[in-house]
Amino acid sequence: MTRRPAAPPDSLASRLHERGLRMTPQRRRVMAAVTELVHATPDQVAEAVPEIDLTTVYRTLEVLEQIGLLAHTHLGHGAPSYRLAGDDHVHLVCHSCSSVVDLPADLTDALAAKLLAEQHFMLDRSHFTVFGTCADCAARATGGPR
Repeated sequence: MTRRPAAPPDSLASRLHERGLRMTPQRRRVMAAVTELVHATPDQVAEAVPEIDLTTVYRTLEVLEQIGLLAHTHLGHGAPSYRLAGDDHVHLVCHSCSSVVDLPADLTDALAAKLLAEQHFMLDRSHFTVFGTCADCAARATGGPR
């Protein structure tokens, strides 16, 4: 599992205070759980902080996204996954094993430029997920080595 450095606690507190919101232990714990898990669904966050009920987790994730500390993406069907807002990357998701691989956002630069030039369409990389089959699952399916 990839680990990311935690957002400085004062960053969370200052962002909340700027919006007239209080720093609470629940907000601090939810932020820490998302930081630790990297791609975290609300259920995974609730598992990581069992002392906080699921409704509070959902509300807290929403608040933290609204103030610009978290961003969400969809890595398949079901609940969105949350990550630190500044952690921009492209996701590869395997249909077979559901593994997620993070790749640099600049991988899509050529596509973004082409879409803008030809279609006047601005790509939202924060929601850019590519689905397919990972090398391990492809090898298992064909019986060959990876």
